[in-house]
Amino acid sequence: MNNMIERLETIARRYEELNEILMDPSIASDINKMTEASKEQATLETAYHLYQEYKKVLSGIEEAKELLKESDPEIQEMAELELSELEEKKPQIEEKLHLELIPKDPNDNKNVIVEVRGAAGGDEGNIFAGDLYRMYVKYAESQGWKVEIMEAQESDAGGYSLISFMVKGEGAYSRLKFESGSHRVQRVPKTETQGRIHTSTATVLVMPEAEEVDFHLDPGDLRIDTYRASGAGGQHINKTDSAVRITHLPTGTVTTSQDGRSQHDNKDKAMRAMRSKLYEMKLREQEEALGSERRSKIGSGDRSEKIRTYNYPQNRVTDHRIGLTIQQLDRIMEGKLDDIIEALMNEEQRLKLAGEND
Repeated sequence: MNNMIERLETIARRYEELNEILMDPSIASDINKMTEASKEQATLETAYHLYQEYKKVLSGIEEAKELLKESDPEIQEMAELELSELEEKKPQIEEKLHLELIPKDPNDNKNVIVEVRGAAGGDEGNIFAGDLYRMYVKYAESQGWKVEIMEAQESDAGGYSLISFMVKGEGAYSRLKFESGSHRVQRVPKTETQGRIHTSTATVLVMPEAEEVDFHLDPGDLRIDTYRASGAGGQHINKTDSAVRITHLPTGTVTTSQDGRSQHDNKDKAMRAMRSKLYEMKLREQEEALGSERRSKIGSGDRSEKIRTYNYPQNRVTDHRIGLTIQQLDRIMEGKLDDIIEALMNEEQRLKLAGEND
């Protein structure tokens, strides 16, 4: 308990310090500094206000105990009532504070860039990639988030060999970060005449959107090419070289965009994707160097890690990382992902708490 109070005192001091920084007129001219301070304060806000409430409860308990010593029966009765209410409230706030002190992923409130690729299974893998994309769009709609396509390579048989899109909204990364990995589908393809079940896969990569304060891109490290857009996504701009391909020369990372309304729009989208890809690579390197961070994560987040199986004949979805099976595949594919996502979030919280108590 003393350790918790010490940590809360540190948070309270830092929160008040940030208040002073943000009220200093000189910071108004430094947008990056102001943004960083505001973001840091926002991450401490809930813990700060809960701690203020907790301190009020503790002082209220002390006052009620003092009033119990009074000789007036009415005052004693009032103090007993107050004491019992506060003693009931105290453990509830302690529980909230305990959860609030679990280390948070600093990227949780960021927008995300999601990349879905058809993998094993040829046409069927691409069709499944399209199904996953629709599932995420419907889930995003249910959360009130916006979806913006960044790049789409449609497949002749339907679906996509690759589709990347941005999801914008409060807490998008906190809920979608568990989707990175290999998704396996078991079903009878439309082209299968014997009724045999085929297994195909699509891979998903979820990256937090990196802002300039997160990752600085050196323009000298980039090669930017323009070319003519093609395919369904770019038909309205097919007559000009409006599609953009950016190559990061030191790492060989490539991003492209052709679905924007102009070359400028496509360059902006490809640049955001590039910054996020390189930021995600940097995060992964940091995690591997720390090693311990992996223990509080569900799965590796690698595109190759098999995370989930979607079995159509049995209307069943299984998440292999937490051993969760749901017999409602039809609902899941309509974007009703909350049961799976909340189970994964709870497991991550449990792992972090276990790590805290080690």
